[in-house]
Amino acid sequence: MGIRKYKPTSAGRRFQSASDYKDVTAKKPYEPLTTELRKTGGRNSDGRVTAWHRGGGNKRQYRIIDFKRDKKDIPAVVKSIEYDPNRSARIALLKYNDGEHRYIIAPMKLNVGDTVISGSGSEIKPGNALEIGDIPLGTMIHNIELTPGGGAKLVRSAGSSSQIVAKEGGYAHIKMPSGEVRLVSVKCMATIGQISNIEHENISLGKAGKNRYRGKRPHVRGVAMNPVDHPLGGGEGKSSGGRPACTPWGKPEGIKTRKNPKTDQYIIRRRRK
Repeated sequence: MGIRKYKPTSAGRRFQSASDYKDVTAKKPYEPLTTELRKTGGRNSDGRVTAWHRGGGNKRQYRIIDFKRDKKDIPAVVKSIEYDPNRSARIALLKYNDGEHRYIIAPMKLNVGDTVISGSGSEIKPGNALEIGDIPLGTMIHNIELTPGGGAKLVRSAGSSSQIVAKEGGYAHIKMPSGEVRLVSVKCMATIGQISNIEHENISLGKAGKNRYRGKRPHVRGVAMNPVDHPLGGGEGKSSGGRPACTPWGKPEGIKTRKNPKTDQYIIRRRRK
């Protein structure tokens, strides 16, 4: 995968870049594995806005991804590598020997025609899924479960990967992309390899309109508001605020919001500061 840079034919094009999509081999998704995706506009079940700056955006269909990889010991052939508008990584369409199709998140070095399999005894190669207890130390993994059979919850975005650094008792020490080292049961499933579309982080949107296509509405700075609207608002001329950043209700930004002491025992080392 590479990045395509545009000629500066306008202000919006001047710094814009996009993927060249050379790794994508299919133009349309596999229809039986798509479903309707309704937009919320950031509103909860009561109709109140609880997540700001959401709304609009292009229509899209959701691709049903197999995060559990529970079809074990049945080989599957990669039929296509596809673009997914709902995530940063590419997805791969698998056709199993029994005729069933499933989508998985595509790792790097997985190509059309390759064979993948999940289950104990599978070869250590990109796309294969095994229990963490069966994966050697130092192996790069992604799509990691937190509870056995619960489906992958960790390391699912473009270019990311984790590493198994140790095993002790019934748990493995997994080094996350953030630098955090976490205990995960050796019975949990994980997929071998690093996730595809590694250049995603280098793409420049170039204009505000591309965020609107994604359903992201403008974010107004607090210092640009009036005092009635925000603690940082007002002042003669342009003001820098004069106090630490905060929400419109005065709650400081940047403070730790983690409130889950039940799982603190599973964190060996916190993420990098």
